[in-house]
Amino acid sequence: MTGTRRWGARGAVLGLGALWWWAVLRLVVVPGAGVLEATVVAGGWGLSVLPVHCVPKGRASGAVDAGRWRRGAGGGGRGVVSRRG
Repeated sequence: MTGTRRWGARGAVLGLGALWWWAVLRLVVVPGAGVLEATVVAGGWGLSVLPVHCVPKGRASGAVDAGRWRRGAGGGGRGVVSRRG
């Protein structure tokens, strides 16, 4: 069942991508192209700007825990700069 879902999602992505490219080419080539094609193109571009691959930090592979960057930079705690010396 997983393979079927994967191909279904791929088919949907390929189909929507083909629709987007059709609208782009129609806007460029056909002098009478108008609102429908422009809406499809603008909507597809808008979706490409969304961060659709974001996941919660706890589920992300290779996620860095909260204090690791601070420890690696040699900083003190919670934004306080400590003076050594």
